[in-house]
Amino acid sequence: MSATDSVSVFAEGTFEEQVQELVNYIVRNQPDEERIASIRPFQEALITPDGQKPLSEDPDRRKKIFSMIISTIKGLGHGHEREIEGFYNLIYAHLLSLYSPSSPEAKQHVDKLLEVISAAPAAQTPIKYRILSNLFNALPRNSALRLSVYNTILKIAVADGSINALHLSRFSVEKWLGEWDISSEDKSGFLKNIADAYEQTNQPIKSYEYSLLYVRSLNPTSEVAKDASIQIISTALCIPSIFDFDAIFKLDAVVANKDHELFSLLQIFLNDGISEFQEWEASHPGSLEKYDLDRTTLERKIRLLTLASLGFKHVGTNLPYDKIAEAIQVDVSQVERWVIDVIRAGLLSGKLSQTTQTLHIIRSTARSFEREQWEALEQRLVAWKSGLNSVLDVVANAKRQGGHVAQNVPVAAA
Repeated sequence: MSATDSVSVFAEGTFEEQVQELVNYIVRNQPDEERIASIRPFQEALITPDGQKPLSEDPDRRKKIFSMIISTIKGLGHGHEREIEGFYNLIYAHLLSLYSPSSPEAKQHVDKLLEVISAAPAAQTPIKYRILSNLFNALPRNSALRLSVYNTILKIAVADGSINALHLSRFSVEKWLGEWDISSEDKSGFLKNIADAYEQTNQPIKSYEYSLLYVRSLNPTSEVAKDASIQIISTALCIPSIFDFDAIFKLDAVVANKDHELFSLLQIFLNDGISEFQEWEASHPGSLEKYDLDRTTLERKIRLLTLASLGFKHVGTNLPYDKIAEAIQVDVSQVERWVIDVIRAGLLSGKLSQTTQTLHIIRSTARSFEREQWEALEQRLVAWKSGLNSVLDVVANAKRQGGHVAQNVPVAAA
């Protein structure tokens, strides 16, 4: 949404001339008699009686006439896209020149315009995006009205299934929330709207990313935060491609619900294996169904996470098939399938050897990075350092031996 996208068509003329242009556009497709009747109140309002200030010096009269125009706008009109854009650009120009963006009147008029624009037919979606973007960019960066405008854009994008056309980014969203003069509740609501928009357009990963921001923005002790934290745990467990649960444990609202049954399940996915999952399920009958959690998805995820954790402890070594099978509780004959699955999930890199029945671990992902993982990393770095020192010693010895041999080589007589 660049301010340079804005196009102003009705930029010249006096206030009276511009009002006539706006009204003529609104009534252009009405029958003659109806059009004349629609124009008459504006003609009368533009006349300055003797003894009164001219319109150029009377902002109250201009506001009254502008309000009359707003009340007559029922849609985008019947012009081509450039005419529609020009019409609304002129409306915005008068709106921002007559009212402070923070005034109740400005909000009232903007809400009316947003209602009219969003109700236009789906066939006009491209121009709806255009004129809403122009309004968004015309408003001051700190204006609370930007929130209303973008929520309308989201609503249209969801209905049209074109949310990706917005090129929404976390950087832009966080920047806007830092600029807009809105309450913390409104900021949280905006993040939830974005998360819901992606969920409604079948983009669970994007929805989850903004849900994390939404939960983080809430007061962790509120009832809203409690419900949202349980929902995000359930969402993270449900989505097959989400394996990073450490980010959820950094949310205050989630930690505040540490006595909830889903929190204990989340801890298993962060730290434990298939046996602990099966024990949890046995001790919480009906909980998977209660939170709409699929057992097959959860078993797959816990096995892949267990395999990744096992790999993290054995980076640079060969891991026997039978040890893998024991850790994830599968038959040895299924190990290769699970290894391929964990590699595809991006949790581990390695090479299978059917001859030796081993997996050579090249890289693996830790589920969390706490003291244990730091100690493992330290041991690995110490081992690498020792190995490099050994190589340097060999190279130094080779150089010394080479120099000694060179000194004892006889020189041929001339």
